Amino acid sequence: MARFSASSVLLLAFFFFSFSEARDHLIGGKANAWKIPSSESDSLNHWAEKTRFLIGDSLVWEFDGSKDSVLQVSKRDYVTCNTSSPIETYNGGNFKVKLERSGPYYFISGAEGHCHKGQKLIVVVMSEKHRRFFGISPAPSPAEVEGPTVAPALTSGARGLSGGFSMLALGALLFLL
Repeated sequence: MARFSASSVLLLAFFFFSFSEARDHLIGGKANAWKIPSSESDSLNHWAEKTRFLIGDSLVWEFDGSKDSVLQVSKRDYVTCNTSSPIETYNGGNFKVKLERSGPYYFISGAEGHCHKGQKLIVVVMSEKHRRFFGISPAPSPAEVEGPTVAPALTSGARGLSGGFSMLALGALLFLL
């Protein structure tokens, strides 16, 4: 049986848990991404599909707040682009929304006609059960949550690397044992 030191165990524990800290996600991965997409492939939902959102993470918006706002809405209002009864209204262009529960969050533009032109976003927050095996789990896509009425969405971020690093660390741990 192989022996391993306490420092090896601590290093591996740090490696596993370093990827589970809450993170800030800049919408679209850049400032001023909250806008009418130039094409379906430019949809913010494409960005969101590539990102792993966890409970405690925050969404960060940076855009010209004098021209637009963000409305958090129900699934029905997302699909119909109904701006009349938002769950929350975010103005000012620079703000943070903390993701406090698992499941989908729906956001649409508050500017007249922008939602119908594709300026909307679904963010799916992973549940604790999806994180249990060292954070290895594919993020559900907005299409899986919404069905065919939702434009696809993507994103990138360091969290997408956590599954690969976790597998590497798991392999190292098994090697040490």
